[in-house]
Amino acid sequence: MTRIGFYSGSFDPVTLGHSDVIRRAAGLVDQLVIGIGINPGKAPMFSDAERVAMLEDETRAIAQQTGTKISIVTFSGLAVEAARAHKATIIIRGLRDGTDFDYEMQMAGMNGEMAPDIQTVYVSASPNVRHIAANLVRAVAALGGDASAFVSKDVLKRLQAKAAKQS
Repeated sequence: MTRIGFYSGSFDPVTLGHSDVIRRAAGLVDQLVIGIGINPGKAPMFSDAERVAMLEDETRAIAQQTGTKISIVTFSGLAVEAARAHKATIIIRGLRDGTDFDYEMQMAGMNGEMAPDIQTVYVSASPNVRHIAANLVRAVAALGGDASAFVSKDVLKRLQAKAAKQS
């Protein structure tokens, strides 16, 4: 039986924290579907296509190193429904701290009611990336700060170019 995991987020931008969780999750499943949530009520820094491209670039080496098939999709609506649509039996959630845990426990409870056949698995972020949050990375970049400790070199280039256009 193929173990399919679903890891969702906005990935705006893809951070080293996201990559850490993806690397760890890839060791748990045979196939990892990364779902970029599209919320029409939000205005992300990066377009859907840009976020897909960033994730494809960031996950290529992880897929090769782990032997895990990684695919990138976009979805709107409930993550649990997107997981079901992609035949996932596991929802992967990254945890940075206790605040994340409290929120994610509530989400897992709700998802468990809606899809009892899909389990939630928590992946703790590595200590060196626990402090990274995409919204803070965007703020650092928008204010001209150095975001190089929070994203890969490729994402940093995209982030700096996007921040320069928006200023």
